[in-house]
Amino acid sequence: MLTKIDAGAPITLLAGVMVGCYELFGNERVRGITDLKGKSLGTQGAGSTRVGLPTLLAASVGLDPANDIDWVTDPSRRPLDLFMQGKIDAFLGFPPEPQDLRGRHIGHVIVNTAVDHTWSQYFCCLLAGNRKFVRNYPRATKSVVRAVLRATDICASDPARAARQLVDSGVTPRYDYTLQTLSELPYDKWREYDAEDTLRFYTLRMHKVGFIKSGPQKIITEGTDWRFLNELKRELKA
Repeated sequence: MLTKIDAGAPITLLAGVMVGCYELFGNERVRGITDLKGKSLGTQGAGSTRVGLPTLLAASVGLDPANDIDWVTDPSRRPLDLFMQGKIDAFLGFPPEPQDLRGRHIGHVIVNTAVDHTWSQYFCCLLAGNRKFVRNYPRATKSVVRAVLRATDICASDPARAARQLVDSGVTPRYDYTLQTLSELPYDKWREYDAEDTLRFYTLRMHKVGFIKSGPQKIITEGTDWRFLNELKRELKA
């Protein structure tokens, strides 16, 4: 979202939703982020958060992500399978991939963004709307934000119910992995964490590595509207 807002896309960020989607796994050669130098790292999609996040992780410890890491991002090469087969050194996983890797006892977690400082202190997922829609249809926008945040509350308070609904509706086939995901991830942070702080945190780091040109204030001014979130924090009290 930040790269698109920086490029001028008509996107308005509305609320922080959840924390901790991603986990970085390594093999026996990779015990920490600094060990990624000269190693191969797989992700499932180039140009996405799956490339952006490990880039920021690598840059945070002084690595040059473009030159120090051998990126494996071509989906046709199936990076997850390559990691499982021991053919690449690290893999950034998104549910249910981490659950599958742990279930198969493959690799070990280097970074878990749900619990590891500093990444766990900020949202990984935010809700966004089309800027024109948000401006022209505020009541409808608020209804959507309310529905998403209520669903988030259900994930936090009754993960078994949420997991069963996801499986029954065909979103995912594995109830065990889904329940594990919903139980482990902190879905209860949307009231507590500051979405604007998340933007400052990621904008500064993305600017430093050259992903975006804008600074935090420009992104916040042009790409956010927190009024619905602030109203719903009062209305949907814990």
